[in-house]
Amino acid sequence: MTNQIKALRKAKGFRQEDLAAAVGVSRQTIIAVENNKYNPTLELAMRLARVLETPVEELFHLED
Repeated sequence: MTNQIKALRKAKGFRQEDLAAAVGVSRQTIIAVENNKYNPTLELAMRLARVLETPVEELFHLED
Protein backbone atom coordinates (compact mmCIF):
# COMPACT_ATOMS: atom_id res chain seq x y z
CA MET A 1 0.00 0.00 0.00
CA THR A 2 1.29 3.45 -0.89
CA ASN A 3 0.07 6.82 0.30
CA GLN A 4 0.01 10.53 -0.49
CA ILE A 5 0.50 11.69 3.10
CA LYS A 6 3.85 13.42 2.65
CA ALA A 7 2.72 15.39 -0.42
CA LEU A 8 -0.57 16.43 1.16
CA ARG A 9 1.10 17.28 4.47
CA LYS A 10 3.58 19.56 2.70
CA ALA A 11 0.83 21.14 0.59
CA LYS A 12 -1.03 22.03 3.81
CA GLY A 13 2.15 23.46 5.37
CA PHE A 14 2.29 20.90 8.19
CA ARG A 15 5.51 19.62 9.69
CA GLN A 16 5.60 15.95 10.67
CA GLU A 17 5.33 17.07 14.30
CA ASP A 18 2.21 19.12 13.50
CA LEU A 19 0.47 16.22 11.78
CA ALA A 20 1.45 13.82 14.54
CA ALA A 21 -0.01 16.10 17.20
CA ALA A 22 -3.20 16.63 15.19
CA VAL A 23 -3.89 12.88 14.92
CA GLY A 24 -2.53 11.85 18.32
CA VAL A 25 0.55 9.80 17.39
CA SER A 26 4.32 10.23 17.54
CA ARG A 27 6.42 11.84 14.82
CA GLN A 28 8.07 8.44 14.34
CA THR A 29 4.69 6.96 13.42
CA ILE A 30 4.15 9.64 10.79
CA ILE A 31 7.63 8.98 9.39
CA ALA A 32 6.94 5.24 9.20
CA VAL A 33 3.57 5.75 7.48
CA GLU A 34 4.98 8.26 4.99
CA ASN A 35 7.79 5.86 4.10
CA ASN A 36 5.36 2.94 3.64
CA LYS A 37 6.99 1.05 6.52
CA TYR A 38 3.78 0.94 8.58
CA ASN A 39 0.18 0.53 7.50
CA PRO A 40 -1.95 2.59 9.87
CA THR A 41 -5.00 1.30 11.65
CA LEU A 42 -8.34 2.23 10.14
CA GLU A 43 -8.84 4.76 12.92
CA LEU A 44 -5.51 6.46 12.23
CA ALA A 45 -6.14 6.40 8.47
CA MET A 46 -9.46 8.15 9.02
CA ARG A 47 -7.89 10.74 11.33
CA LEU A 48 -5.18 11.45 8.76
CA ALA A 49 -7.77 11.83 6.01
CA ARG A 50 -9.82 14.22 8.14
CA VAL A 51 -6.84 16.42 9.05
CA LEU A 52 -5.53 16.41 5.47
CA GLU A 53 -9.05 17.07 4.16
CA THR A 54 -9.08 14.22 1.65
CA PRO A 55 -11.01 10.93 1.37
CA VAL A 56 -9.22 7.85 2.70
CA GLU A 57 -9.45 6.33 -0.79
CA GLU A 58 -7.39 9.20 -2.20
CA LEU A 59 -4.90 9.17 0.67
CA PHE A 60 -4.03 5.47 0.39
CA HIS A 61 -3.63 3.28 -2.70
CA LEU A 62 -3.52 -0.51 -2.83
CA GLU A 63 -0.88 -1.95 -5.09
CA ASP A 64 -1.88 -4.86 -7.31
